[in-house]
Amino acid sequence: MSTANVLCRIDRPAVATTGTFASAVIAPTQRPIRTYLPAQYERRYAYPLVIFFHPDGGNEEAAVRLAPQLSERNFIGLGLRGPQSLGMADGIDGYGWDGASTDDLEEYVVRAVEQTRREYHVHTERIYFAGFGNGATAAFRAGFRLANRIAGIASLNGSYPLAEPGKPLFRLKDVRKLKVLIGHGVANSNTPVTHAERAYRLMYAAGANVKYLTYGTNATVSNDMLLDVNRWIIGNLNAETDQLILPSR
Repeated sequence: MSTANVLCRIDRPAVATTGTFASAVIAPTQRPIRTYLPAQYERRYAYPLVIFFHPDGGNEEAAVRLAPQLSERNFIGLGLRGPQSLGMADGIDGYGWDGASTDDLEEYVVRAVEQTRREYHVHTERIYFAGFGNGATAAFRAGFRLANRIAGIASLNGSYPLAEPGKPLFRLKDVRKLKVLIGHGVANSNTPVTHAERAYRLMYAAGANVKYLTYGTNATVSNDMLLDVNRWIIGNLNAETDQLILPSR
C-alpha cells in the first residue's frame, strides 16, 4: 500500500467536538468514511476504536449512528461503506459488500484507521470490528486478514464467510488471538440462526476466544445486542488492565 496517496477530507472540524464527521480515503479509489467522536472527547485519552460494517442496503452514515447507542462515551466509532450500489430505499442510498475482494477491503480498513489515528487519539491495540447482517461477513473477512492488528470482531445477525478460491481464510496462529462475539436473533428469517451456530463452532475450533448469544428478535439489531457488545468490549478492556477504563454508558 503506497503512503503517497492524498487523503480527501470533507467536513472535519477545526477543533474536535462530539458528533459525526464525514471524510474520505483513497483505497485505491476514493472511499467515504464517517467518524463518531464520543461525548466529552478527551484528546489525551487513547480511545478504543469500533469500526462498523453496515448491512446490505445501509451506508457508512447509517452504520455510525449506532455508535452512541453502543455507548455515548466509551469509543470512537468509524463507519465504512460497501462498494456495491443497491439504489435508494427509505430515503437513503444503500450499499452492499458483494464484489469487494479481501485485498481491497483490507486496504480500505487500513487507510480508514490510519486517517482516524492522525486526527484523533486511538488505542492501536483496542480496535474492534462490528458487523451487521452481510456486513458481519465483511467484518470477518477483514478481521481475519488483520487478525494480528485488531482486538476482536462482533458479528450481529450475520454469516461466516467463505474462503476465496486459492486463498486461506485466515492464519490459525493469528485467529487464536482474536476475541469474537456472535449475537443472533432466533427469529431471523433472512439469516437463520444456524449460520451463527456454524460461525461459533468454527471459531471455537480455531481456538478464538468466542462468545455466543441469542436474542428473541428477528433480523433487526436490538438495543440488547448493542448493550452486550458494549459490555463485551469493556469487559475485555477490564481484563487487560484490571481497572475500569470508562463508565459503561
